[in-house]
Amino acid sequence: MGEILTAAQMRAKENKAIQGGFAHGLTLMERAGQGVVDATFRVIGEARDGFMSAVVLCGPGNNGGDGFVIARVLHEMGWQVQVYLYGDAGRLPPDARTMYDRWVAIGPVSPIKDAVSGQGDRPVLLFDAMFGIGINRPIPAVCAQAFEAICTRATGPECFVVAVDCPSGMDVDTGAVLVGPDGANTLLERTDLCVTFHAPKLGHYLTEVGRQRPAVVDIGLRPEDEVVTQLVGPCGGPAKEWLQSVTALGAGGHKYDRGHVLVLGGGVGKGGAARMAARSALRVGAGLVTLTVPPEAIPENAAQLNAIMLRPLDGADALREMLADKRLSSVCLGPGLGVGDRTRALVLAALEETAQDGRRVVLDADALGSFAEDPQALFEACHAGVVITPHEGEFARLFPDLAERTRHSDPAATGLGKVESTCRAAERLGATVLLKGEATVLADPEGRSMIHAALYDRAAPWLGTAGAGDVLAGLIAGLSAGEQARTHAPIDLAGAAAWLHVECARQFGPGLIAEDLPEQLPAVFRNLGF
Repeated sequence: MGEILTAAQMRAKENKAIQGGFAHGLTLMERAGQGVVDATFRVIGEARDGFMSAVVLCGPGNNGGDGFVIARVLHEMGWQVQVYLYGDAGRLPPDARTMYDRWVAIGPVSPIKDAVSGQGDRPVLLFDAMFGIGINRPIPAVCAQAFEAICTRATGPECFVVAVDCPSGMDVDTGAVLVGPDGANTLLERTDLCVTFHAPKLGHYLTEVGRQRPAVVDIGLRPEDEVVTQLVGPCGGPAKEWLQSVTALGAGGHKYDRGHVLVLGGGVGKGGAARMAARSALRVGAGLVTLTVPPEAIPENAAQLNAIMLRPLDGADALREMLADKRLSSVCLGPGLGVGDRTRALVLAALEETAQDGRRVVLDADALGSFAEDPQALFEACHAGVVITPHEGEFARLFPDLAERTRHSDPAATGLGKVESTCRAAERLGATVLLKGEATVLADPEGRSMIHAALYDRAAPWLGTAGAGDVLAGLIAGLSAGEQARTHAPIDLAGAAAWLHVECARQFGPGLIAEDLPEQLPAVFRNLGF
């Protein structure tokens, strides 16, 4: 897994390196500008159809300083470069001013308002170095107008747009685009490539920033010993090694070594979701899976199950008796269970019976919806072995104050992004929270957080189908079941499940329905080398 930072963490790293004498600000800026150019040409090649023209839009801070370096590097490569500046050169920060001076010894700098007319040819390359990771307000209208005017000039090739660190006007802690009263900010929509420094920022993986995943330039900063937020997935090594490091996949030869999952299902005609969760748990490696349903639903489920065992369940007291068998090592409640008092009682019974011995519990769908009117009862009952898997609507019902502050209608005023709100929810719950979405965010009560982004080259939009969440709940329960799973944190197991969930969707492709997901696991495991 890779490090991923907030804006404040990145600034702190830079300041620590500079103040500690490990790096000079000018050196970092030179590396950043050169790195942006190198990353750009790795994508587009040396030139397009022989054209070698670029426009660099520079802002009033150090992001603008990176832009002046980019202009100088391109000029030294023989490119024709136009540079526009928003703001007063005399008020640039010291390092940015030095880079400005180095550029003006080579070529002119025009005020950004001069670009609004749209005169001239479109450049091959357009670099957005106006506002970087520290912005918390909409960009000035003239900056957006200049950018749009250059992109829509009447003649010339279509611009390849490169955002330096982030598209101007994006809050990198939330992924939100900060839009002023003068209209939409199109910089994010037009960005082809985002090049950032040292490590990705949260916003780069909470929304798509460009046509491909951001390029990361090493500018010589030291990695921290402790990383709070991580990207879910292999980082620089085979996926098999990563999965083995965070799960018990491939371990345990006896079925009870691999664990026994108990899945609670709903009544007559409502068993499909629980059956999919159960099958997913079995496919992902659980040694045994039992589905327990109301007695009247036994015939329906018996007609559709083979390897999955089936037991009747009358209510909460019967569940407590069932869970007295400690070989039941993981419990999944929610898919198709129904919203109401019965489900509330079952959830509380499961949490009570597993609290002392740390057995894992996955709560999804109706298990969460049944506490919408009294979330505190759920918070008080949860323990560290629990993973909840809400979508944004369910999250809002359990944590209305956090959800309200996370909405993007006025991100500058809320102060909470999706990662921070998920972290606060996990702390309040005392358990792991997996907040579903294209950008899935995970957090646990120990303060760890992760992002799993089904974006860029891992996009699987066909995963947005009924029942996909039930499969994910089953994957988490199955990975959590074995003896060795106890040595892995719930957040790691949930993150691995989210990764496998998307791998299965990508393995199948468009046309996917939820039942297809667990059936892709054998092929996914073979491709990984298990």
